[in-house]
Amino acid sequence: MGTHHSVNCGRCFVEAAPQRCYVDLMADKSLQDELRAFVTEREWAQFHSPMNLAKSISIEAAELLECFQWSEEAEETRVREELADVLTYCLLLADRIGVDPDQIVREKLALTREKYPVDKARGRSAKYDAL
Repeated sequence: MGTHHSVNCGRCFVEAAPQRCYVDLMADKSLQDELRAFVTEREWAQFHSPMNLAKSISIEAAELLECFQWSEEAEETRVREELADVLTYCLLLADRIGVDPDQIVREKLALTREKYPVDKARGRSAKYDAL
């Protein structure tokens, strides 16, 4: 993939894009509003059942994985586009079922912190029950 611009906000685990820390982008509610408007203008909400959105996430995730099918090197533009599709459908599903993406990620992160304490999990890829 391409080079990363180093913006260290102190919260990120990876180097962020030049404009903003990716953690800050999660809290951008205007994006959720923009997605709602996009769907409304096209009258697509009728197709956005939770089941259909969940299927779409899986389909788009497979397309993202396909970028790396034969090589660890992938075309950055295509990866970005497929990742955007996955994230878009995730945000649409969260909106459809009435959950705040920031809140559910933080809740899951709290549970994961408990399963993977730093002192046991640092530098290891083992599942929590094998730590």
